[in-house]
Amino acid sequence: MDALHDTWGMAKRSLRHTVRSIDTIITVAAMPIAMMLMLVVVFGGAINTGSIKYIDFIVPGVVIMTVVSGIAYAAFRLNNDIGKGFVNRFRSMPVAPSSILGGQVISSVLSNLFSVLMVMIVALLVGFRSGADVAAWLAFGGLLLLFTTALTWFAMLFGLLAKTAEGAGAFSYILMFMIFISPAFIPTGKMNVVVRAFADNQPMTPIIETMRSLMTTGQAGSKAWLAVIWCAVLLVASYSLSLWAYKRRTV
Repeated sequence: MDALHDTWGMAKRSLRHTVRSIDTIITVAAMPIAMMLMLVVVFGGAINTGSIKYIDFIVPGVVIMTVVSGIAYAAFRLNNDIGKGFVNRFRSMPVAPSSILGGQVISSVLSNLFSVLMVMIVALLVGFRSGADVAAWLAFGGLLLLFTTALTWFAMLFGLLAKTAEGAGAFSYILMFMIFISPAFIPTGKMNVVVRAFADNQPMTPIIETMRSLMTTGQAGSKAWLAVIWCAVLLVASYSLSLWAYKRRTV
């Protein structure tokens, strides 16, 4: 119970920093919203997505982009705490060692889910409509939570490994690249052979397609198992490597 109390205390500290940083809120929530509006207005009428409206087609990709934007700040905050000596101070206090990383993860997951909620509200206002029932929305929420948690631990790893706070979030550019080279905003069938081969076989693709299927048809689709496996593997690997990097960095 003490460890849970300490973890929640660390999470509240990190959440207060997030709320007070208006530029973080703007970047995490407003940038994906702006991207979604631009894509719908500029490209919505030019891209054929079959029977699915373009706004319905791109919302899962925008959700993923929102999470990727948010976890970059989680890596920055952790590296900043280490660089300024806050982590060493916490380690000298009577708090559970696991609470330092755990609090960062919980605050990042909660703030990212809030950002996703803001994006979904705007999407509904500009025409997004879902055919999902309650069960499908619960499945979507479960996959989103698993994906966000896995990526947050991935961010913790880079926050621990980076030399500077500014460099800690740079890994998110790789993830952004993977989002754009995926079926997030255009069907992979419209890509050239080389790009399509990468898009069809990278981790973001089954996650985005499963989210889209749940949102539009209420069914998980044929790639749901692959999406869960990718998220689970990333979570286990990132968690294990983060603990190793934390011990190495704080010795």
